[in-house]
Amino acid sequence: MTPSHRARPPVGPLALAAAATLALTACGGSGLPQLSAAQPGTLQSCTDLAAKAALSNTTIASTALVPAGGLAVAGAAPVPEHCLVKGEMNRRTSPVDGKSYAIGFEMRLPTAWNGRYFYQANGGIDGSVVTATGSTGGGAPLSNALTMGFAVISSDAGHQPPAPFFGLDPQARLDYGYAAVGSLTPMAKNLIKAAYGRAPDRSYIGGCSNGGRHALVAAARYGDQYDGFLAGAPGMHLPKAAAAQMFKVQQYATVASATLTTGANTGLPDITTAVTPAEWSLLGSRITAKCDALDGATDGMVQDVAACQSTFNIATDVPTCTGARDGSCLSSDQKTVLARIFAGAVSPKGQSIYSKFFWDPGVSGSGYAAWHFNNSQNLDPGALAFIFNTPPMAQADFVATTGLKYALAYDLDAGYQKIFATTPTYAESSWSFMTPPKETDLSVLRDRGAKVLVYHGAADPIFSAADTATWYDALKQANGGDASDFSRLFMVPGMNHCSGGPAADQFDALTALVNWVEKGDAPDRITATARGPGANVVNAEVPAAWGQRSRPLCAYPQVARYNGSGDPQSAASYSCK
Repeated sequence: MTPSHRARPPVGPLALAAAATLALTACGGSGLPQLSAAQPGTLQSCTDLAAKAALSNTTIASTALVPAGGLAVAGAAPVPEHCLVKGEMNRRTSPVDGKSYAIGFEMRLPTAWNGRYFYQANGGIDGSVVTATGSTGGGAPLSNALTMGFAVISSDAGHQPPAPFFGLDPQARLDYGYAAVGSLTPMAKNLIKAAYGRAPDRSYIGGCSNGGRHALVAAARYGDQYDGFLAGAPGMHLPKAAAAQMFKVQQYATVASATLTTGANTGLPDITTAVTPAEWSLLGSRITAKCDALDGATDGMVQDVAACQSTFNIATDVPTCTGARDGSCLSSDQKTVLARIFAGAVSPKGQSIYSKFFWDPGVSGSGYAAWHFNNSQNLDPGALAFIFNTPPMAQADFVATTGLKYALAYDLDAGYQKIFATTPTYAESSWSFMTPPKETDLSVLRDRGAKVLVYHGAADPIFSAADTATWYDALKQANGGDASDFSRLFMVPGMNHCSGGPAADQFDALTALVNWVEKGDAPDRITATARGPGANVVNAEVPAAWGQRSRPLCAYPQVARYNGSGDPQSAASYSCK
């Protein structure tokens, strides 16, 4: 394990007693305890679990044994035999909106169990119980936690459709932010104990996007409940990112080349015309031309993302249109707008709202424009109106408008302040329930030997990878300048939000995390593969010439650099420096 050069706080008698119960062994020189490896087990109960696992405020609706191959996951091997349990917790009627709420869940318990539990933290604004398989990270993974032998839970985080109107209920807000994880975790562990005859040896929580946020919030709130935290593209400052989407809409509206001619938005700017697909592609190609060679290999990939930020200049490195826009240039006004957006959203009064974004070739990925132009109108307005602003907007008023109208009218001064507001009914602000409290204090998990592994696409268009890097830098400072013995960040060059873009975006971060937690194998690099022709699920945004090339994802702030010899298609020819 990586040595630590900082002093640890003194350990009291209670902490020592707690550590003794964790079956710990010494960790070679890091000063942190080493958690022991999980041991396998066999499913003992399934269809009788409703009776055997009777739990307070919990209803098990159904149990069924799913045969091997009875569940298929695209691009991955058939899932082995397992028990499917469906249920809910904390059924109640809201005193505010009169609606019925519960925390819905499903658990999948493999017959051949590896002794581990995985909380599958889901994305978006939750609201549905998706199949509990547990992603390992990246795009189209070859396996999943369930197939690996984990017992996996998935939930709706305490609300059901139609979303986002659950934001009218104060408790539903808290469940979505953090409380559902707090309720489900002990229930799931008790259900595992009933199914296997013992509790899980090791517990993990992971997800991407809002799921990554869930993981980092859990790291701060429930550091005593999980041993490994896998956070992909963590929207840890999600309310601010949503407000930044309104900023983007307002900026793009100033350079839209057309107006909408049908529907409720007739006469308003068509922001999808602000930057065309050809113009995004141009921008990506110019970033590549300027920054490709910084890592020692001219291969169409920009590994040294940090160096690229000071090397690329949109004003001088992209041709400026002197006539009509034809995809070979950007107008001066387009450059100004894009420079503002990438510099980070600010209010009219000059207050910083959200982080800057990285210049990265992945801006040419289709997911980039989709988040800027479509989700900014169709997802973020509702999230702001009901979940992140206090008090929430009246439902009738929101239904009477459109997402585009809401975004264009959003007050980036007064509206933004509602993220931090409270009322007697809504006693916690969205900033309180959505973000990790004391986000650089992960001492609870750190001191018991738990680990945090974070990955983020450098070309994430909604949750800034630069924001995550800033958080990690602050985490290091809060831990004497080095947090690598319990937390590591891996940038994925070219990758959009969670997957996609011109990138090597297929990797297994979960196995790396398990090996770190249970064996002390701290990951310096994780091998990622481009999903070119022949991949299990082909990524159409990968140039055909790349094939299934591999690259190392390096522990931040190191980057992959070509060794100067060896197959340039292979990760083995690159070192993290």
